[in-house]
Amino acid sequence: MAEVVLSGLSRSYGAVQALKDVSMTIPDGSFVVLLGPTGAGKTTTLRLIAGLDRPDAGDIRIGGASVLSDTPAMRDVAMVFQQYSLYPHMTVRDNLAFPLRSPMIAMPEDRIAARVAEVAEVLRIPHKLDNKATALSGGEMQRVSIGRALVRNPRIYLMDEPLSSLDAKLRADLRIELKRIHADLGATFLYVTHDQIEAMTMATHVGVLDQGRLVQFGTPREIYESPVSTYVASRLGQPRITLLPADAFGPGAPPGAVQMGLRPEHIALGEGQAATVGRVEHLGDQTRLHLSLGPHQIVTLADPHTRLAPGDTVQIRPQTPLWFDAAGNRLQGGPA
Repeated sequence: MAEVVLSGLSRSYGAVQALKDVSMTIPDGSFVVLLGPTGAGKTTTLRLIAGLDRPDAGDIRIGGASVLSDTPAMRDVAMVFQQYSLYPHMTVRDNLAFPLRSPMIAMPEDRIAARVAEVAEVLRIPHKLDNKATALSGGEMQRVSIGRALVRNPRIYLMDEPLSSLDAKLRADLRIELKRIHADLGATFLYVTHDQIEAMTMATHVGVLDQGRLVQFGTPREIYESPVSTYVASRLGQPRITLLPADAFGPGAPPGAVQMGLRPEHIALGEGQAATVGRVEHLGDQTRLHLSLGPHQIVTLADPHTRLAPGDTVQIRPQTPLWFDAAGNRLQGGPA
C-alpha cells in the first residue's frame, strides 16, 4: 500500500477542462471518496492515476515516486469499473485468477490457487468458485469484479462508481462489505461516486469536486459540519440542507450574509415562527416534515411517532445555522 500525492493536476479534452490544478494527498491506508455530479472530474482523476490518460500539467506520486513516465502496469494499481467486466465463458475461479496469470506477475499456480481461495473467503463467495460468471447474480458479479482487483494486492485500489448499477439493497450490502474489506486489508482506496450516502458511510476522507476543481477535502464530519460553500453543503446530508434568505427569520444574520443554511439539527420545533406542514414522510426510524414558512420550503426531522398531519401548524426557529455570502461562500457568525 502507498500514499498517493496529486500536485497541480490539469487535463483538458478539446475546449473542455476536465481537471483544473487539483492537489490532494490520499493517505496510506485511507478510504478516500471523490464526490461530485457528472462532469466534475472524478473519473478523469482515476484515469490519470491509473495511467490510462496523461495530465496536461502536474505530477502524480505513488509511494513517494513520480509515476508520470510509468505505464499502467508499472504503477501497480487496480481499477474496478461500474460495469462488471468479467469473462463470461470463464468460471469465477478463473476470472479471479486471470490477473495473476499475466506475464507481468507470472505467479506459480499453487500460489494463485491459494490467493484466489483467500480472496473468495474475503468476498464470501467460496461456494461460487466453480460457477460460470453468467450464472451469478448482479451482486455476486460485482463481488467477483472487485475480487479481480483484490487478488493483485496493489498499492492502491481505484473504484469508479462500482455500486451504481445495483439495486438499493445490494448497494447497501456491498457498502458494508467494502468497508469491511478495507478494514481487513488496511488498503488504500480511492472511490468515485455521486452518492452522498456512500461517501458518508464508507469514507475516511472526502474530496468534493466542482467543474474540475477540488473545492474541499476533509473527513465526512468536517465536510458536513463545516462546508466551505453552499455547493459543498448540498453534497452531503439527508435530507439536503435547506437554503433560505438570511432574513427569513428576521434580523440577526452576520454582516455579509445573504443565505442561511439549515440542516435538520439546526431547526428547533415547538417555538419561534409559525410554519405549515405540507407533507409528512414516515420512513420508519425517522419522520420528515416538509414545512412552508411563508414562500419558503423547509425539510426537517420529527419524532418517528409524531401525530402531525398536512395542514397543521408548528413553531420553528433556527439554531446555529450556517451562513453564506452572495457568492455562496461560508461565513462565520452566531445564530439568528
